[in-house]
Amino acid sequence: MDNNDLYDVVVIGGGPAGLTAGLYLARARYRVLVLEKDDFGGQITITNEVVNYPGVGRTTGRALTETMRRQAKDFGAEFLSAEATGLDVDGDVKTVHTTRGDLRTFGILIATGASPRKLGFAGEAEYAGRGVAYCATCDGEFFAGREVLVVGGGFAAAEESVFLTKYASKVTILVREEDFTCDASVAAEAKSNPKIDVRYRTVLDGVTAGQGGLREATLRDVETGETSVWKPADEGTFGVFVFAGYVPATDLVKGVVELDEQGYVVTHGYLETSVPGVYAAGDLRVKNLRQVVTATADGAIAAVELERYAKTMSEKTGMTPPRPTRSAYEQASQAAASAQAAGTTPSPAPVKRSADAAAAARKPGELFSDAVKQQLKVVFGRMAKPAAIALDLDDTPLSAELRGFVETMAALSDGKLTVTLADGTAAADYAKDDAGRAVFDVDDALPTARPCARVLVDGEPTGLAFHGVPSGHEFNSFVLGLYNAAGPGQPLDDDLRARIMAIDEPTDIMILVSLTCTMCPETVLSAQRIASLNPRVRAEAYDVSHFPELKDRYGAMSVPCIVVTKSDGTRQVEFGRKSIPQMLTLLGA
Repeated sequence: MDNNDLYDVVVIGGGPAGLTAGLYLARARYRVLVLEKDDFGGQITITNEVVNYPGVGRTTGRALTETMRRQAKDFGAEFLSAEATGLDVDGDVKTVHTTRGDLRTFGILIATGASPRKLGFAGEAEYAGRGVAYCATCDGEFFAGREVLVVGGGFAAAEESVFLTKYASKVTILVREEDFTCDASVAAEAKSNPKIDVRYRTVLDGVTAGQGGLREATLRDVETGETSVWKPADEGTFGVFVFAGYVPATDLVKGVVELDEQGYVVTHGYLETSVPGVYAAGDLRVKNLRQVVTATADGAIAAVELERYAKTMSEKTGMTPPRPTRSAYEQASQAAASAQAAGTTPSPAPVKRSADAAAAARKPGELFSDAVKQQLKVVFGRMAKPAAIALDLDDTPLSAELRGFVETMAALSDGKLTVTLADGTAAADYAKDDAGRAVFDVDDALPTARPCARVLVDGEPTGLAFHGVPSGHEFNSFVLGLYNAAGPGQPLDDDLRARIMAIDEPTDIMILVSLTCTMCPETVLSAQRIASLNPRVRAEAYDVSHFPELKDRYGAMSVPCIVVTKSDGTRQVEFGRKSIPQMLTLLGA
């Protein structure tokens, strides 16, 4: 039997547990594949600040897991973006069925984690993204000056409620129990905030909407069963933020391995499940603490056990998968050793800093700090083709801000980036509303909302554009968009590249974003990475704070809001962060 398609271990789930297992197995020179249906990195990627991971002072969830993935890949781990649809676990060689084909393997590690809990109250699914939200950082600003309900009594509910007081006129927390279930010091801050009201032993049964958003909520006392109708004091619209914990993503293994009453995987001493050769790690298993540090520990423990299992199965069957022999890590180490022996030292890779941290270090009156300027010079230095930003402006202050922003960037490019006025059209030619803003057709697949910065390469449109000023969290996605369009671009696995090129009909992607949203940049970057490779795709981002017409047109009370328009005019509206694989799935590729 041909062993070229055989793996020692298939890891299902690309979060911290799965990535750590991939690293350990590959470093031990076992052939391991990490399978992920959504976004490599897991739930921690939506966390903008991680401060309790040992040895790392302060980072983001995405940066932390990107490092984990790079480490695993450098040691020889393989990655596949696909969904596991079934398991055959009988026999020495097991099969993982996926949306991209079947995988043969000796061992399996289930590391699918957990997902945000949906409560199922009336209207939750119907109004998700249109008044019902799950991320205060991303969607809080949509409810500025309005009241909001927060559902939950744990750490996230208490902490995010305090954050929401930055925007909301009042926050009402609905706690099912007699008190918060989180640490008393965290709960105390919510309890003492004058803009927060806490209602204990109360649950949300449903919401109803009227003109402009949610209008009423039905609340229920869990002790008496009595229901009541809640409305904001001004009887206007309001928002609902759900922070009710997570549920284990174990549908794949129901009826395959033993689960407890809550659906978590039951594991034994070294994380083996009830099925030989099938292990579990991370948030989906029964454990008393679910944190990144315990997930990585699980991944390491399970990997070491799976090494032994795969070795035993290889000896038993006489089959050996094609295992890695010389990793990128070893090659880099050898190159560094050779350079040291020759008396030279390789230049270190540039250190990336967040746009916010870099902005804090800039001098008064400067748009960009020295650190950001250095990053831009690195990007511009790698651009292989001449790029231009075509500005489509009106005579508003926002257009002047965009022009200054882009011209300052171009001045740092040593001629690699130029700035032009789109079509040479004068601002006076544009129709204006009573407020002096340019009028545009919100029903267009990609409305010509001004101001706009379009990316051109070799004088030709790339399909990448930003409407507004790409600052805040969108700065990095804008710069990386330039890099992807005019430089070598961020690396992609062969299967993703093939899926991108397989899109054979014109497709327009409109992304409504907020500059304060931590999930929007990845969605913009994913859409624009696809557009940078396939000329049939256009991907344009719009800052909804400047184009409320678009927010109203699609009833968007959450970002990112993604509007996909196909060549036949069919339109699909979707909410939430999307990685490249998820965006491709949304596009039907």
